[in-house]
Amino acid sequence: MSTLGNILWFILGGFVMGLSWWLVSLICFITIIGIPWGRACFVIGKFSFFPFGQEAIERSLISDEKDVGTGAFGTIGNIIWFIFAGLELALIHIFLAVSLFVTIIGIPFAIQHAKLAGVAIMPIGKAIVPKDVAAAARQAHAQKVAAKAQDKA
Repeated sequence: MSTLGNILWFILGGFVMGLSWWLVSLICFITIIGIPWGRACFVIGKFSFFPFGQEAIERSLISDEKDVGTGAFGTIGNIIWFIFAGLELALIHIFLAVSLFVTIIGIPFAIQHAKLAGVAIMPIGKAIVPKDVAAAARQAHAQKVAAKAQDKA
């Protein structure tokens, strides 16, 4: 099902949205200062081409470690991103999600645009992984948190 969804998505607008993300990525790379955001935009652009069957999750859930993008610098980077480009990209995805949701047949595509809008707001510190990997990472993290809570009790 995700293959068919990705093919239809790509033909009916995913190609344009992916290119939009890559255009923003190129602009970020040109500025030199924007290279961290450019890399994130490039990854999200690939996600935007074929979003079905994939999910954006916190990198710290996968590696179980904090890094530059998942700590304080990542938060600062996401605030800067939101001010300069994130809000605009998120609004485009929200507009498209609402437009598709109204058609009823476009609801699965609207859900994908809503996911992309969430990623557009805070892309730094995210990883794009298959849904089963995301579920396993969340479960492993939850088990570690429960084990720590049990040790404290």
